[in-house]
Amino acid sequence: MGARDRLIDSAIALMRCKGIAGTGIAQLLEHSGISRRSVYLNFPGGKSELIAEATRTAGQASSALMRTLTSGADLATVLAAFPAMWREVVVSSDFTAGCPVVAAALGRSESPEAADVAGATFLEWEGILADRLEAEAVAPDTARSLATTIVAAVEGAVIMSLATRSTEPLERAGKQLAELVAVHTGKSTTAA
Repeated sequence: MGARDRLIDSAIALMRCKGIAGTGIAQLLEHSGISRRSVYLNFPGGKSELIAEATRTAGQASSALMRTLTSGADLATVLAAFPAMWREVVVSSDFTAGCPVVAAALGRSESPEAADVAGATFLEWEGILADRLEAEAVAPDTARSLATTIVAAVEGAVIMSLATRSTEPLERAGKQLAELVAVHTGKSTTAA
């Protein structure tokens, strides 16, 4: 893995646990093992440019995963299973690692470009979910509203789980989202 990719991976890992403000150049150098010179060779705009690219990379990876997960089973079933995916992340990090895209959204004062990338990423996620809902015969306006609700609830449940040091918010949100989508699609959930 090259210096650029190592820096991006380190930025994502640090953003998940420390947010944008806690992801400084010194922390990035220590975590990645990359020289200071390499940061500026790969990211002439410094920390802000690196954080924006890390947000873009994390968002693209999540979008690809979302497309994969929603391509097979009905969306209600996928949503019923989502707590297990996040449970591994929050528990294995001792409730310190969340979503790097949320960190970027909250770090506008440090990196406005990363916050803009986060906004575009959230819109992309809504679009992926809305398309899937429409494929399940949900009306376009309802599909978009449900997609917004899903993204907001998932991200909120992750934040609540970190704050309470419990996976219960994830479990409850996953169950309710699956039931909500099942009502609109007419399909019952098969995973709980």
